[in-house]
Parts: sequence; structure tokens; C-alpha cells
Amino acid sequence: MKILILNGPNLNLLGKREPSIYGNSTFDEFFETLKMKYGNIELLYFQSNVEGEIINKLHEVGFSFDGIVLNAGAYTHTSVAIGDAIKGIETPVIEVHISNVHAREEFRHTSYIAPNAKGVIAGFGLQSYELAIQSFL
Repeated sequence: MKILILNGPNLNLLGKREPSIYGNSTFDEFFETLKMKYGNIELLYFQSNVEGEIINKLHEVGFSFDGIVLNAGAYTHTSVAIGDAIKGIETPVIEVHISNVHAREEFRHTSYIAPNAKGVIAGFGLQSYELAIQSFL
């Protein structure tokens, strides 16, 4: 089984950015834990702050991987293009968020990804990613 974890803008700052919302761990640290825990799954990770690179990665793996765990960050609420890219691929996508976006600012309540995703997981911290991985098992 091959699963890609795909992170969008500012998620490279995890561990430094707003720790009261996002925690103190870097994603790289957490990813190593996931790889050890799910040694029977080929887990890959990609992060970009650039919308087009996220779309290109979706196109690249969207016909050959078993699942994509996507935290598009703020692009979740602004990018019709990422939503369309998900609609155009075959690999199922789980939208994840570290924080409960519905308990935050109003603009975060709209997702252009959710209508094309297999499901949405939000508000469980970094464990949101693990819950998404488990949904593919």
C-alpha cells in the first residue's frame, strides 16, 4: 500500500508556528513516528507552499497510489484548482486539519476540497493524519 501525505502552505513551520494551535512537534518528527508505526505501508511525504506544486503532486500520484492524506492549509478555503485536481484523479483523498477549523474564523468553515474528498478529519492535532491513514486500511 502506498500513501502520500501532502501538506500545503506554512505547515513546514509546525513546531514553531502558533504552538497553542498546532503544537510543538515538527512534522518531520511526527512523520518518522508514523513510518515506524506503519512499517507495512509505503508512506511518502511532500510539502509545498506553492499551489501549483500541490496540484502537480496530486496529478503525479493520483492514478497510482492507494491514498492521499491532504492538509492543504489555507488553500483548503481558497483553491478551486486543488479541488478540481482532486476531482480529476482516481486516488482517494482524505482532507485533514490539525485544528478544528469550524471553531476558528468564519472563512475557514468553507472547503473547496471536501466535496471531492473521501472524508474530512479535523481537530485531533497531528493524530488527524494517523486517523486518515487508518481510514485507508
